[in-house]
Amino acid sequence: MAEAVAGGSTYSTLPSRSAAARALALLLPAALLAGAFGSQYFGGLYPCEMCWWQRYAHEVALVPAALAFTAAAGSQRSRLFVLAAALAIAVSGAIGFYHAGVELKIFEGFTTCTSTAHGATTEDLLRQIVAAPLVLGRSSESPWQAGTRSCRSAEQP
Repeated sequence: MAEAVAGGSTYSTLPSRSAAARALALLLPAALLAGAFGSQYFGGLYPCEMCWWQRYAHEVALVPAALAFTAAAGSQRSRLFVLAAALAIAVSGAIGFYHAGVELKIFEGFTTCTSTAHGATTEDLLRQIVAAPLVLGRSSESPWQAGTRSCRSAEQP
């Protein structure tokens, strides 16, 4: 008992800061991506262009975060992978900050169409346009404010 009070075995079960950072670098983007895909497939919120950018940054973050587990938690290699994951997460955060600012009308946002349709022929483009989900709402409205089914749409007035 005296050993536990003195701090002997009580704190030895806690993960090291490096191990916790490594786990956080993996779990944070995984959880945010799960929420984004859940909102899309179960909630019906089709992502806008900036939503995709945030997803891409989190997908990039998953790679070095997973690679950090290939080395010991406190090693230099593991720390570099965690740092790379943290940078990708920070990029997604910066995009999210701008995205929220556009929806709250703090920033102007895009003034041109941000469509991702591409094709070799007119028929290919038409097929993509017809198959695309309907995006409702204004470019500066969040889906829960406007009651829309998308984050934003540059095509709407």
